[in-house]
Amino acid sequence: MKKILPLFSYILHPVFISVYAALFYLFYKGDVFTIQEKYFVLFQILIITFVVPILFFLLLKSTGNVKSVMIPDTSQRIIPLTLLSFLLILLVKRSIVISRYPELHFFFLGGLFSTIFALIYAIFKIKVSLHMMAISGLTVFVIGLNMHLQLHNPYWSALFIFLTGIVASSRLEMKAHTYKELIIGFFVGVIPQILFLYLWL
Repeated sequence: MKKILPLFSYILHPVFISVYAALFYLFYKGDVFTIQEKYFVLFQILIITFVVPILFFLLLKSTGNVKSVMIPDTSQRIIPLTLLSFLLILLVKRSIVISRYPELHFFFLGGLFSTIFALIYAIFKIKVSLHMMAISGLTVFVIGLNMHLQLHNPYWSALFIFLTGIVASSRLEMKAHTYKELIIGFFVGVIPQILFLYLWL
């Protein structure tokens, strides 16, 4: 189990969470969108939240500004989190608009606020678990979407709650975070999602 746990830190890395959320959303609202629109939405999200951050990370690593994909040093998180904030603003302003994708729009808006809070913590040299922030935000979104679309499927909610616990265990096993950092990350991820949940639930 100790060998398996670290894998979840990579499978559920924050850079993948936006794509997972989009896939879940588009699958359960599949009858609303055409196949072409689904691919277009996924393509935009993939480029903005995955490809651009990865390329930027490689640039920062080549210049010595970051050492690892996990970015353990708070001072090294400031630039990536600032970039991600601007990318999320671009996403909610230009691509995932409220008129067409209200639920997903508020998910990314919540993610934007979580990212800004994580950035503020990083500026004050307080380490926040970005893994916990991301997976807990996704969990709230899945639970909310389950209720909103009246899916009556408790298994998805149970699965993501379980995955949240697995990610926390993984980060502890890798000695990447303390309990305090995981708890802060959890609340930074959950609170904005819950607040925006009231606008679309």
